Amino acid sequence: MKMMRQIKKHLLKTGWFRTGDLARIDKDGYIYISGRKKFVIVLKNGKNVYPEEIETLINKSELVNESMVFGIPDADGDVTLAVKVVYNKEYIEKTYEEISLEQIKNEIWNYIKQVNKTMPTYKYIKKLIITDKELVKTTTLKIKRNVEIKETLELL
Repeated sequence: MKMMRQIKKHLLKTGWFRTGDLARIDKDGYIYISGRKKFVIVLKNGKNVYPEEIETLINKSELVNESMVFGIPDADGDVTLAVKVVYNKEYIEKTYEEISLEQIKNEIWNYIKQVNKTMPTYKYIKKLIITDKELVKTTTLKIKRNVEIKETLELL
């Protein structure tokens, strides 16, 4: 019982259950989860970018199995938004007779440019990394962002 009170004390502050999720409530009272607080990319100009928001749009393409948006640190202290995309090998093989890795990248990049047009310029993806290797995940199938980002930055 004492343990339960301690948990309640830490989790409940000002009547809200603090999960680390970021959300918005629409005019009808529906709640929409937009991402996790710990994954927010803060740009030099103070703007916040929620990777999950952009990933949802990118993942709508049949060319894409999954994606992860992240920031690559710049020399001037800002970040460049990048995306690592696991392309849908089965769909590509079924749809295109012969296609090179560079052509696959171009097809995905064209789709990302269309996604970029739907967002403010500070949210534009400027770098694309493609792979056919599944992203590293937890046992609950969430992307291990820190592991993926570290591995990806080492390759660049």
